[in-house]
Amino acid sequence: MFTSWRGVVGDIKPTYRPGSLEEFIRLLPEGIGVIPLTVGISSGTTDEFRQVLEVYKEKVAQLAGLQVDLIHVGGAPPMMVHGFKGEAEIIEALETKHKIPITTSGRTQIDAFKACGIKSIVGVTYFKESQNQMFARYFTEAGFEVAAIEGIDVPFQDVGRLPSEAIYAHTKKAFLQHRDVDGIYLLGSGWRLLRIVSILEQDLEVPVFYSLAAKLWDVQRRLHVRQPIRGYGRLLEHLP
Repeated sequence: MFTSWRGVVGDIKPTYRPGSLEEFIRLLPEGIGVIPLTVGISSGTTDEFRQVLEVYKEKVAQLAGLQVDLIHVGGAPPMMVHGFKGEAEIIEALETKHKIPITTSGRTQIDAFKACGIKSIVGVTYFKESQNQMFARYFTEAGFEVAAIEGIDVPFQDVGRLPSEAIYAHTKKAFLQHRDVDGIYLLGSGWRLLRIVSILEQDLEVPVFYSLAAKLWDVQRRLHVRQPIRGYGRLLEHLP
């Protein structure tokens, strides 16, 4: 129904927070269109993440009706709560029903890890310990060694206000406690971290993976576009 000369991606945002959508569109190669929809997550609790599955399915159906080329289900936690295998079953059923490629934040991260030869990670989030354990199980089930997933203490509603310097310090501390890992994973699209990604990679000498980079990389490869993006980490610079 809607077309753009390099393809159209349907992007389902988990929250109404500004920032992530603007960054995504700004860094996409010219000619890729975006149709954004929002689920409206507000509290960031595990119960809320479980309850919004039907809302996500409705958004997928809406985008499929618009005949987009690819659907990205944003927000890692709402799908990770179902486990690695549970998420796979949900996505497989939706793809079978709508006949459109569908991916998730977690899946794009897993694919990015594999493309870069990553076998072990240390994670950083803005979620609570019980939720971080759930995220760790997800990646362990996917075949990765998770040294730790460390949460930073910030209210869910205030994540976007967290200074990038604080994210840098928290991430560096977590890595230095587990410095034998292959890479660093920053879970969540709520925080603004583009300014410190390359600095972290330079200082710690390991690749840094985060939701926006993985989504940009995944959209390009699925739409058969190859346009490196400089300044925001190795994944986007090398497009493995």
